[in-house]
Amino acid sequence: MPKIAIIGTTSFGITLGMVLARCGNDISLWARTKQEAIELTRTGPNPVLTNGNCFPPRLSITSSLSEALSKARAVILAPPSQRMRWNIKLVAKHITRSMLIISAAKGLEIDSGKRMSQVIAEEINPDFRSNICALSGPNLSQEILNGLPAATVVAADDEAVSRKAQKLLTAHNLCVFTNHDMLGVELGGSLKNIIALGAGITDGLGYGDNAKAALITRGLTEMTALGVALGANPITFAGLTGLGDLIATCASPLSRNHYFGVELAKGRSLKEITDSMNESAGGTTPTGVAEGVTTTLAVWKIAKQMGLEMPITETIYKVLYEGADIHQAADELMNAEAAHELAGRRWKLFSALKARKSSKA
Repeated sequence: MPKIAIIGTTSFGITLGMVLARCGNDISLWARTKQEAIELTRTGPNPVLTNGNCFPPRLSITSSLSEALSKARAVILAPPSQRMRWNIKLVAKHITRSMLIISAAKGLEIDSGKRMSQVIAEEINPDFRSNICALSGPNLSQEILNGLPAATVVAADDEAVSRKAQKLLTAHNLCVFTNHDMLGVELGGSLKNIIALGAGITDGLGYGDNAKAALITRGLTEMTALGVALGANPITFAGLTGLGDLIATCASPLSRNHYFGVELAKGRSLKEITDSMNESAGGTTPTGVAEGVTTTLAVWKIAKQMGLEMPITETIYKVLYEGADIHQAADELMNAEAAHELAGRRWKLFSALKARKSSKA
């Protein structure tokens, strides 16, 4: 069976490792330090995340990159988005021409606003860039590890590459679809985290399901508008990596970003919430990074540079980074002057739809 290296002991990195190892793949999970590798091997994964399941026999943990990547058919990069560049710089010298390079991180780099595939492409041999893929979809780790069915999307510029990744990643409870709109797939997986923060705030303030449905729907339109402005296919945002991931992340108690929004509505600070998520080992507090916090800053910068109207992102940014009163910000957003659903400054949604109609005529 093929060997797959996984970079990142995040919840999703561990989830992918365990699921793929159960399918008979040899999985080498890379830990940043020898101590982390020893501790994970000794104690096993977080029992709350895995429902008490242990690491499968075909999954091994190492702190040696050369050992993890030796003879691997694919490398899956699953660190937090702000650590992607650091990780790929370490991995780059071990990548071979035949190795698939799969990003499983959902976020944008703060300083550059770049997607993870762009970050990876900048740090590896240019001859290997065609092997880059992006994995994204409504994939809550705990559900997948507990054997519940899920679907995801793997995207690559080259359809043959995405099909190779599809074959490698498909598991008994994980259906993998392909897509060649890598831009749209990555943006969908990143932008939905901003909207999930807003959905959490809406729930935390007790605004009800009507308000949350409105926010999610308007959020999807806002996501699509940015995607179209950057060159993505608007149809992508109606799929698993747009609407699908948005629903799961905005509605599930397992969602880190939704949880973060709920806690913001309680008046807790960014640092307090972040620290509690890093320290939590169970209970009702999701562990790990709420990617929407940094993605909000990156997208806010992009929107400003493009002169693009993104009212939900703007509101979340003010709450996170300008100390705006959360009740006032939410009220202003809900009472904003309404126009046509697809109208917004420099959104290009009308022109995108007209262009697609013209091409079919």
